[in-house]
Amino acid sequence: MMHHPQARLLPHYYRWLPILDAILVFLAFQLAYLAVYEWQILRPVQEEFRAPFYGPYFGYYVLLTTFLYFVQSGAGLYRSVRGRSWAEEVYRIFSAVTQGTLALMALSFFLQPIVSSRQMLVYVAIASFVLLSLGRVWVRILDARLRARGVGVLRTLLVGVGESGQAVMRTILARKALGYQLVGYLQAGEDAETFDFGSRIPSFGSVADLPRILHEQKIEQVIYTLPLGEGELIRNVVEECRRAGVSFSVVPDFFQLNLRQVQVENLAGIPLLNLERESSISGRNRLLKRVMDISLLLLTSPLWLLLFLVVWSLTRLQGGGPAIYKQRRVGENGREFFLYKFRSMVADAESQQEQLVASHKLDPRHPKLMDDPRVTRFGRFIRRTSLDELPNVINVLRGQMSLVGPRPPIPKEVALYATWQKSRLQSMPGITGLWQVSGRSEVPFDEMCLLDIYYIENWSLTLDIQILMMTLPLVLSQRGAY
Repeated sequence: MMHHPQARLLPHYYRWLPILDAILVFLAFQLAYLAVYEWQILRPVQEEFRAPFYGPYFGYYVLLTTFLYFVQSGAGLYRSVRGRSWAEEVYRIFSAVTQGTLALMALSFFLQPIVSSRQMLVYVAIASFVLLSLGRVWVRILDARLRARGVGVLRTLLVGVGESGQAVMRTILARKALGYQLVGYLQAGEDAETFDFGSRIPSFGSVADLPRILHEQKIEQVIYTLPLGEGELIRNVVEECRRAGVSFSVVPDFFQLNLRQVQVENLAGIPLLNLERESSISGRNRLLKRVMDISLLLLTSPLWLLLFLVVWSLTRLQGGGPAIYKQRRVGENGREFFLYKFRSMVADAESQQEQLVASHKLDPRHPKLMDDPRVTRFGRFIRRTSLDELPNVINVLRGQMSLVGPRPPIPKEVALYATWQKSRLQSMPGITGLWQVSGRSEVPFDEMCLLDIYYIENWSLTLDIQILMMTLPLVLSQRGAY
């Protein structure tokens, strides 16, 4: 049996979760007892109907705790499962507590104890559900802090970087809390295009190099994303992983589809996967996103209007052209618009662009130069603090941009895009986004595209709020901005 590295890295505190739950359920019983007999919520309790806690209720506690242990253990709540949402855990807790409470009520009906209160069992159910759910929040916070220190993080290698491989890659990059460290990837003949994700995610060659890479890079998890029709190839990869004691996972072919956009239907016993044509940011979601943008701009208007006036005045004082300049950019679905920014460069900056790209060997699809000679002294400050992008709010108010989304490229850059990279244009562009909070200018172009596509496929209001909350401290730190 192959040793699973996740078991080796599993935090030891997961063994103690049943004890934590038992303590929380005991606390729930105590609170319920106080609510019924001491605080007498809803109705008073006459003295002859008072029951000591260490009577029937302690027996109920033992039974409920035992019942919850087996049900929650069977539901996987005492195992570290990467990617499982808190909402899913809460649902399983609710199901277990409901079943346990109904079982206790049925037992109470048959035993007919002399003194007991079914009202208290209802209170126990409510308190247990709340406390156990909050306990899971604490576990998640502890998980996140440990994984930030490298505890429980799996060194992961991708085999294949086609559509399925890119889907896995962008999920790992966007959701660091899952606990996967993407060390690099191996390419195969099936990978039609050449990718360059920079030194952050290096290519280690072809699948033939797998045995050497597993050893040299201390790989703990291999994720196979090539077509399953390659029977001999997948058998060789599995065998190499088994020899090295490395965990192996496989992504089925159809997972290159975004499963949030897939609906399952039944055709006389034949399962059909229907792909939704609309993206996740459409219809009501689009309206909700727009309402949030306008509401936040209105609420913060005193602050950004003051900053706007100050930066505009200082930019005017430095001379060399207008304080605000506009540049043609490519927005949602390829529609062009004029982007407004505070001027941070010399007046003839655009005419020097091609020469700088060539002399510094920059990526023409996303040319970023740390010490750009065209940037003015004050311009360097507003670029590092992102104040140069403050006029973007004009584009947001005009409905051309959102607060959160992919950064809009210029037409020359889009002309160099590969087919898969154009997917980042399927959403309204934004002032900030996933790639900005993942490293800003330090993020290579292909990795930026992966993060943008992940955002478009997995948009939610919660994700927008998380990105906005992460943007402010990143801007204040000035990391990766130039």
